[in-house]
Amino acid sequence: MKPPAALARPLLSAAAAAPAALALRHGERTWSFAALVAESRSLAAGLRDDAGPLCVRGDSLTLACHAYACGFKNRPFFPVDRDNRVIFPPTLPTDLALLIATSGSEGHPRCVMLGASQLDAAAQATNRLLTLGLGDRWLNCLPLYHIGGQAILWRCAHAGAAVLLHDGFQADAVAADLARHGVTHLSLVPAMLARLLDTGVKPPASLRHVLIGGAALAPALYERATAAGWPLNPSYGMSETAAQIATWLPGQRPWQPGAVGPPMPGHEIGLTPEGRIRIRGPQVMIGYLDGDAPDADGWWTAGDLGCIDNDGGLTILGRADDMLISGGRNVHPLTVEACLAGCPGVDDVAVTGVPDRVWGDLIVALVVGPADPASVRAWSASRLPGAAQPRRIVHLPALPRNAAGKLAREALRQLASGGIA
Repeated sequence: MKPPAALARPLLSAAAAAPAALALRHGERTWSFAALVAESRSLAAGLRDDAGPLCVRGDSLTLACHAYACGFKNRPFFPVDRDNRVIFPPTLPTDLALLIATSGSEGHPRCVMLGASQLDAAAQATNRLLTLGLGDRWLNCLPLYHIGGQAILWRCAHAGAAVLLHDGFQADAVAADLARHGVTHLSLVPAMLARLLDTGVKPPASLRHVLIGGAALAPALYERATAAGWPLNPSYGMSETAAQIATWLPGQRPWQPGAVGPPMPGHEIGLTPEGRIRIRGPQVMIGYLDGDAPDADGWWTAGDLGCIDNDGGLTILGRADDMLISGGRNVHPLTVEACLAGCPGVDDVAVTGVPDRVWGDLIVALVVGPADPASVRAWSASRLPGAAQPRRIVHLPALPRNAAGKLAREALRQLASGGIA
């Protein structure tokens, strides 16, 4: 077997420093760092001696155990959530530790290559920013075939902190662990946060940081959660940057919609002439499996639009590909969604456009909740310019989202085309 690498290295360091400390909890099963190292070594010994990526499909515990084992086997790990027929090239980067399929919220998932250096840098930067240390406990209810879930494994191994691992998000299970296990850190997408608030879950006194990402945080949800005592940290990140690359902290200026704070230490963020976000630094991916990579100067251009304030804080304006042109004006769905989310009777909302001979893109609001179309239109008429006001309201029982909580924009467009209010 090759010498341990990647995720095995920080796990071994944690086991040496605090062998009896809690490393992993899944349901009623627990592992100390010493026990987790032993079990990971045993699992690694049973894996084939193959230099290629290990593709694994399964529940959260299966994916976590194989992530650790791949470090001891010194093989890249590829957690998958569907039948995967990726053809790997004969030569892969020597530092490759993790392959992650992007969420595909726009319908075109791609495979991101991350090395141990990117994942180590990301974990160390997050741990410093969010003061994750020995004895802390991070509740992980994010899918482990996405970077958000995998990144928590790396952070906790580096910090000697425990992972409280869930099989996806269930509000009652999250509430139970928050109440019982002294959780200090929690990662959620906005839809999960809303569900916890709807069911009356209270944040425990131990909870110091709730990292919010994966989708835009509506102002009304932010206000509701902070009023209830939830310590929110809106963030921005993606597979291509080994999870969070910017994070807002309460000590910074007051939060505004889309604000995600300055970039992580050691990183630069800029904008293209079109307003797309550019990122350079140690967390930026090796490249995509299909060959695309950061440019020769190390810059990678994201698909998101943003602006940067005088203090270097980043505000996300939305996906560039989502921009609509209504009545000759640029309208971004996030702007309209943020407005409509505050309308009484709107429990959830998404905005898209359908082709129209008059408007170009006719603005359609897909609404969950009892608000009637007239009240939604009246609310938007008093708060939005004419080109941004929805011309069609479609009521749905729920919005289409992927497992990471992101809106499935293509599905929204199809629903908008067929829905009439």
